[in-house]
Amino acid sequence: MSGMVRPIPIGRPSPTGTSFTGGRQAGRRCGEGIGGNFPQSGVLDTQTVLLRSAVPDDAMSVAQVHVRSWQAAYKGLLPDDYLGQLRPESRARRYDFGTSDPGKPSTIVAVERAVIVGFATMAPAKDADAGGGGEICALYVDPDCWGRGIGCALIEQARSGLRSRGFLHAVLWVMTGNLRAERFYRRDGWEADGMRRTESIWDVEVEEFRFRRRLDP
Repeated sequence: MSGMVRPIPIGRPSPTGTSFTGGRQAGRRCGEGIGGNFPQSGVLDTQTVLLRSAVPDDAMSVAQVHVRSWQAAYKGLLPDDYLGQLRPESRARRYDFGTSDPGKPSTIVAVERAVIVGFATMAPAKDADAGGGGEICALYVDPDCWGRGIGCALIEQARSGLRSRGFLHAVLWVMTGNLRAERFYRRDGWEADGMRRTESIWDVEVEEFRFRRRLDP
C-alpha cells in the first residue's frame, strides 16, 4: 500500500493532511438509498466505514458494487435481460484508477472491514453548457448496505473533492422514473435545471434529466 492514500475513518482528520471526512459526524442522520440514488435514512457507523481514493487493485470490487447496484436500482426501469447479463469483469476493464490527470475522473470508495461497499466518481463536467463546473458521474452503494448513510457520506466527500479542485458548481444526471434518486438529490440541495437527454440501452429509449448544485463550503 506504499504511496497510496491511507484509509481515514469518516469524521476524523487525516494524519497526512488529506481529509476524507465529508463533514459527516458520527451518529448523524443522512439520506441514502440505492444505485446512484440514496434516499432512505441511515446512521453511518464511522468506526467501521472508511473513505479513501480508489487504486487500481480496487477495480473488480468496485465493478461488483456497480453491477449489483444497477441490477437492484434499475429493475423496472431497464430491461431485465440487459440487467441480467451485466458482468463485473467487463465493467472493471473500463476503470482507470491509476491516473493523476485532473482532467480525468477520480473515484473514492467506502470500505468496511476491508470490503468495498460503495463508491463515487467525479470529474470535470462534459456538458458544453455546464460552465466549467464539475460532475458527479456515478454514486453507488452495495444493496446489502443501503439505508446506512454510506451514500450520504460519499456524496458529501465527492462535493468536497470537486470544490477542492476549484469548481464552484456541479451537475449530475438522473434517469427519468428514478424517484428515489430524485428525492435524495433534492434533499442534498440539488435542483433540476431543465436539461434532458435520451440514450438507447438495448433498444430501449431512456430519458435522463440533469440536476445542478452550488458547491458551497
